Amino acid sequence: MGISTVAHINLRGTAREALEFYRTVFGGDLVAVTYADAHSVPSPDEADQIMWGQVTSPEGFQIMAYDVPSSRPWSAGDSPFFVSVRGSDADEITGYWKRLSEGSAVVVELGPAGWAPLYGMVTDRFGVTWVLDVAINDR
Repeated sequence: MGISTVAHINLRGTAREALEFYRTVFGGDLVAVTYADAHSVPSPDEADQIMWGQVTSPEGFQIMAYDVPSSRPWSAGDSPFFVSVRGSDADEITGYWKRLSEGSAVVVELGPAGWAPLYGMVTDRFGVTWVLDVAINDR
């Protein structure tokens, strides 16, 4: 068990470029899942954009990024990040979700996703958007 907290940046159409840049700076491995890979294409011209991406280095650097779909409001610098809480235990993540979502605005209900067995998004009463998920061990 155990969890990690990672900055999750929100971009529009430049997530792959940003992740590749951060990998050149910090080293490590890049994993990128497109909307097409996840069978969740919001618009045909966004199929190859990043729905979930992450750079992780052996030294401990981690950053996540995605391309905000055109169906959602987005402006550079406004809501530029989420706080991502990742874990390996579904019960543990579900417990955090239940407590964190009380009195909060649920953006995406906790459930299976194309890149994770369990994923949810919630904006708390302070305006902070949290992403909780169960990490796949082979990524």
